Amino acid sequence: MKGVCELQTASAIRGSSCDPRARGLLRSQSGQSLVEVALLTPILLALLLGGIELGRYAYLSILVGNAARAGAAYGAQSLPQSVDTTDIETAADNDFQNNGQNINNLTVTSTTSCGCDDGGTVTSAACSVTANTSAGTCAAGHWVVMVEVTASGTFTSLFGYPGIPSSIAVSKTSTLRVAQQ
Repeated sequence: MKGVCELQTASAIRGSSCDPRARGLLRSQSGQSLVEVALLTPILLALLLGGIELGRYAYLSILVGNAARAGAAYGAQSLPQSVDTTDIETAADNDFQNNGQNINNLTVTSTTSCGCDDGGTVTSAACSVTANTSAGTCAAGHWVVMVEVTASGTFTSLFGYPGIPSSIAVSKTSTLRVAQQ
């Protein structure tokens, strides 16, 4: 039985895969895919690592925000708790630590403020939270006390990237109205 190339006419062989010149052309392209993969691998690896780093940054931001909310939730339970900065910090630290983070990487500050709530608009005023007295009058509305907790952490990247800092400060603030009984 004759091969496929032997059955073709001389004019049909030229330009086909049976043409010796075409075989040489095909052989010269045999490593092209390997070269393309070798050139694209660093780019794809950089994209993958960048995606992982963005995910880690977002995760830390969420944890810092949750810690601030936990501290504010503790302080918003009553007037005495709203000025208890030690326990507010402990509540925030516990929330941060319960998610597998080191509490030494978290800084928590809290403040209380008072104001006159008139239909949802709060006008700040000086007051004494411990004595529950105000320095001004609140004719149209009622007095409210708010606790504001700010949690700050630091994101540290796994690798050093040119032009990008290796650590970024993350800060989140949560403000809640204190329940007055």
